[in-house]
Amino acid sequence: MQKPSLGFDYVLRISGKTGDVAVAAFQGRLAWNADGRDKLEPQLYNAYIKFKSRSGDLWIGHNRPELGLSSYLDSHALLLQTLAMDGFGFDRDWGLGLKRDTAWGGLGLALTTGSGMPLAFRGNHLFSARASWGVLARDNFTLGLSGAAGKVLETMVEDGQPQDMVLAGLDAALLWNNLENRLEVMVGQKGGRGAAAFFWRAGINLLDEGRLKIEAQPAIWKNGPGSSFRFSAGLTYLASADLTFRALWERDPGGKDTRWVIQMYYYRRMKLL
Repeated sequence: MQKPSLGFDYVLRISGKTGDVAVAAFQGRLAWNADGRDKLEPQLYNAYIKFKSRSGDLWIGHNRPELGLSSYLDSHALLLQTLAMDGFGFDRDWGLGLKRDTAWGGLGLALTTGSGMPLAFRGNHLFSARASWGVLARDNFTLGLSGAAGKVLETMVEDGQPQDMVLAGLDAALLWNNLENRLEVMVGQKGGRGAAAFFWRAGINLLDEGRLKIEAQPAIWKNGPGSSFRFSAGLTYLASADLTFRALWERDPGGKDTRWVIQMYYYRRMKLL
């Protein structure tokens, strides 16, 4: 996530007599990986088609599994990351899913490969489901219960073998005046070992239209006997409709590692001929 890159985002809406019947989305980037064997690394986020009906939305391709905050919080351009980046689920995965919005919240199911960004078949699979109460854009809060089970691939290990993963999660988001709070708790097993994680992101929006945001984020997780803790703080400034500046300070007390990250994010709509 925190690499220099150049990317694009394409959305195609397919309309019928009664409105949109399908949406196709494709989003990816070419990232500079200074520590990798291949310096230029292609990365894919969205690559799916979603069919819309009264019964719900059915998507096929590379999209979000139904597990925790990552099922609705888009982090691809952010410096602060969710628990999916620590091995508790996936930000995107290959497969299919069904989502239905209700008056009180929503329901979602997904069956994916459990391989994350690359498409791989080594007996791996992941079933995930989430039920939520509250619509964040309407009610300024949402509370979700989710679960996932299957055999997943370790995304940081090439040619790795599938490992069992069973997780249950609680996630919540609350917007109040200029304050934002997001919370996530997960418990279960990964690779036959007990696993648990806690995540909290608190933020305050300042200046006109909330153009300046300051956030703090503690996260703790464990898989087996050991545990890890990380504290992050971030700043976001919306300079214009197209240009955003972000900064990240991150501290890992266990590893005694501190780092700074500065990002300039330029996103502009282009007209296709």
